[in-house]
Amino acid sequence: MNDAVKPNRRDFLKTTALAGAAVGVTSLLGGKASAGSNAGKIKKAVSLGMIGEKLPLIDKLKLVKDLGFDGIELNSPCGVDKDELKKALDETKLGVSEVIDGLHWKDHLSSPNEEVRARGLAALKVSLDDAKFFGAGEVLLVPGVVNANVNFDDCFSRSTEEVKKAIEHAKETGVKIGIENVWNNFINDPETMVKYIDGFGSDMVMAHYDIGNHVKFNKPEHWVRTLGKRILRLHIKEYTGKQDANGKVIGFGAKLGDGGDINWAEVTKALGEIGYRGWATAEVPGGTRETLKDIAERMNRILDI
Repeated sequence: MNDAVKPNRRDFLKTTALAGAAVGVTSLLGGKASAGSNAGKIKKAVSLGMIGEKLPLIDKLKLVKDLGFDGIELNSPCGVDKDELKKALDETKLGVSEVIDGLHWKDHLSSPNEEVRARGLAALKVSLDDAKFFGAGEVLLVPGVVNANVNFDDCFSRSTEEVKKAIEHAKETGVKIGIENVWNNFINDPETMVKYIDGFGSDMVMAHYDIGNHVKFNKPEHWVRTLGKRILRLHIKEYTGKQDANGKVIGFGAKLGDGGDINWAEVTKALGEIGYRGWATAEVPGGTRETLKDIAERMNRILDI
């Protein structure tokens, strides 16, 4: 080797340091050598209930932060002391991706019983207040359920009427209402979701799109492209119609990005097309530090964060 191109000790140490930093970045990004196309655009979160380590609240949040998550998802009521939780969030600088209306399955806004609907509306307003308290920008809402006592048209009209009553309160709190697609026999395709959301005529009501919930009906990328800018937040889970060795459908038991029916590359492409920026919250079984670390790495990979 020519002396002119031989690395000296200083160059060697500099190169070694840079390589070490690259390894550190690789580790933080779940095996990726550099940040993905959605780094800085999509923020990762887990629900508070997914943190399975038996630790004080502040240490649970520090654990989540250490694993690379940007925030947590809360229920309303949240199940812990609100002031203590707010202090812990401020200390760890974690955000709150959304607050879930914890009573929407119990007190349906589509119920034929007026008193039940009134309780459901009151719970929604309390959830909006809680979201404001924690600095969250969304309350996740399941607006109603189609069942033996409630048909589709009644679910549509009743829930629409009740949600409209909460829009002014949403404006006052600065918190939007995110309608989630779930297995409630109500909104099973993106076209219905568009009709439902657009019917409110307000940007305070948008879509909380759960990527895994309706894979068996429609391709997630079709949902993304159809809903477009109506998507306020994302829930992340896997799903497959494949069966296990005992002939049981694996369903939501599939690991994120591993053996499921979701084409994550196409979903990520669609999210880029609509210019999505915001929260993506894992809705999968939680557990120990290792489990949460695996979830973070899988989210980085499938969403190209």
